[in-house]
Amino acid sequence: MTQTQVTHTRPTNTTWYVYVILCSDNTLYTGITTDMSRRWQEHKEKRGAKYFRGRSPVELLLLEPRPGRSHASQREYKIKQLDKKQKLRLCRAYEATTREQIARERIAFVESAATTPVGWRES
Repeated sequence: MTQTQVTHTRPTNTTWYVYVILCSDNTLYTGITTDMSRRWQEHKEKRGAKYFRGRSPVELLLLEPRPGRSHASQREYKIKQLDKKQKLRLCRAYEATTREQIARERIAFVESAATTPVGWRES
């Protein structure tokens, strides 16, 4: 009798995210995930990372998309090598960049809306 081996694989095009969370004890936690909403809930419920068994997540400070698990793990490692001050500086830079991107998108939307005739719809 031959054995059948079942393998579970993720699609290779899955986006992974590197994240940094500010914790209730003012520490920073860095991790990776494919689903930040699910992972946040796991951290809140003290499931998953043992780090959160004695503390709670307070705020998501950084969320960087990466093209695969390997890239995400490499970035996670680099961030974990930083001291707290450097991590906070990275998070502030990320926040500023994100805010600028949102502002640019909002301006582009408003400008495109201003040039679109009222009642016009794409079909």
